[in-house]
Amino acid sequence: MNTPTSLPLALTVGGLTFLLGVIWGGPFVEILRRMRMGKNILPEVSQHAHKKGTPTTGGTMIVIPAVIVCFALNISSVLRGEQGGSILVLIAVMIGFAILGWIDDFSGIRMARGLMGEGLSAKVKLGGQLFLATGAALIISLYDGGFAGANQVNIPLLSIPLPLPPWIFIPVTVFLIIASSNAVNFTDGVDGLCGIISASAFAAYGIIAHLQGQVFITQFCFVLVGACFAFLWFNAHPAQLFMGDTGSMALGASLGLVAVMTGQWLLLPIIAIVPVAETISVILQVVYARMTGGQRLFKMAPLHHHFEKLGWSETQVVQRFWLVGLLSAMIGVALALL
Repeated sequence: MNTPTSLPLALTVGGLTFLLGVIWGGPFVEILRRMRMGKNILPEVSQHAHKKGTPTTGGTMIVIPAVIVCFALNISSVLRGEQGGSILVLIAVMIGFAILGWIDDFSGIRMARGLMGEGLSAKVKLGGQLFLATGAALIISLYDGGFAGANQVNIPLLSIPLPLPPWIFIPVTVFLIIASSNAVNFTDGVDGLCGIISASAFAAYGIIAHLQGQVFITQFCFVLVGACFAFLWFNAHPAQLFMGDTGSMALGASLGLVAVMTGQWLLLPIIAIVPVAETISVILQVVYARMTGGQRLFKMAPLHHHFEKLGWSETQVVQRFWLVGLLSAMIGVALALL
């Protein structure tokens, strides 16, 4: 049940998470530099060749503070059994996808160093995502006590919650978690874009969760907003740190799961319109190339690189995409209120 102080508390801990991240972010960046955790830049994005060697796996800077703060806030409630299952599943999914992303990031770093390793194959990565997403879907489906908004979908404009049987809910949840994880991953390609888009989407779902009285999810969302802002302190152009799959996969999976747990996953394509557009651009590029014998529909995919090729500066891409993302998040919250 919601309380009058739940939203102020969530906003406050989000601010504290930001401060925690900014304080330890500087030493963390230096540690990554000394460990030679630099990113290799692919020839296809030669406009970013000067960024080669910038530390990656920076998503760790988002995940670790978020986990610490969420545990500190809710450990007593969880131990007392006060419907704290939602925060445990959210944390578990975020950690699981972060580990999977870190393994992929580190494999790429090994390649850049000339060591053995080719990164995770698409099949291995998808298998890991499928395992984690299915586990989360089964837990939510089998234990509904701590997941007030899950196992149903709210129809926008009609305000009608429609219960979903497990044979529909489980595959839908698995798809949303995996699709969201990969969509946010596609969005990570220019300084500051993924962090600001993710923060806007989590803020929108934090408000929705608050209106539903889901205190744990509200706190989780605004903690991640603060953690993303702290990361952006170091990722703003010119970036001192890259998010990598460590952060983008964890944020995307968490966002998809939050959408499921609030029952407002039909609004996800609106609230996360930028990641959705990035994903669609990649799909269309691949399909069009196969149909036309290698021709391109976009100058380059994902979509942010297309606009770079059109002459937009990196800062223009980020600011304009964020304006679209912020307005879409506002529309999503408005639709949830109707």
